[in-house]
Amino acid sequence: MPETVPDLRRAEGVLFDLDGVLTPTAEVHMRAWTAVFAEVFELWGVAPAYTDADYYAYVDGKRRYDGVASLLRSRNVEIPWGDPGDGPDMQTICGIGNRKNAAFAAALRAGGVAPFPGSLALLEVLAAAGVPMGVVSSSSNAEEVLETAGIRDFFTVVIDGKVAARDGLASKPAPDMFRAGAVSLGVNPGASVAVEDAVAGVASAAAAGYATVIGVDRGAGAVVLREVGATTVIDDLARLLPPDTDAPETA
Repeated sequence: MPETVPDLRRAEGVLFDLDGVLTPTAEVHMRAWTAVFAEVFELWGVAPAYTDADYYAYVDGKRRYDGVASLLRSRNVEIPWGDPGDGPDMQTICGIGNRKNAAFAAALRAGGVAPFPGSLALLEVLAAAGVPMGVVSSSSNAEEVLETAGIRDFFTVVIDGKVAARDGLASKPAPDMFRAGAVSLGVNPGASVAVEDAVAGVASAAAAGYATVIGVDRGAGAVVLREVGATTVIDDLARLLPPDTDAPETA
């Protein structure tokens, strides 16, 4: 039986993650992380080899440097944190993170990005209903991705990795970023909705007190998303469209 989903038009506000929720850029992030860590692990003789499971367990949803530190810690590797200005060739947490960011930015500019059809359809429905919307993304590239995808104007608020660094907000799964999103949007989390695909992101929204936390299963797994706080799990935002809406084709 299909899962009963809430009507987001009744929410005080809706806060979306970006990569993997609104746009397929999570795949670009995954490829960039794989390329960087495969090279680093081979150079340092680190085992076991990096896999997609590592992405979901240690990197997905977190700010870039926190993801690097978490992944290396899982292999008992400790290196200096360094500085955000470190070059991508430096063997520091920041250097490795900057190497990944350069790979992601190059891929984004070469291939562009479009929103998921179901996500775009939902944004249009919510905008027509006058529901305030924001983005809460750990990525420092959020503004560029939103502009490239042509959906920036849907959102009053964007809390991204740059804002988090500026304001000292702890990385997901801490509640800081989703709390900041609600404050900036002027809504009560207890009457609002968060939409996330990452385990860390779902946990963050749940900890921030959102009444409804929708997990989008793009690979993390429905069971895991529920365990960390998802109240509903779907595979595409088209599932959230009102019944009288012409839904786009979904995979």
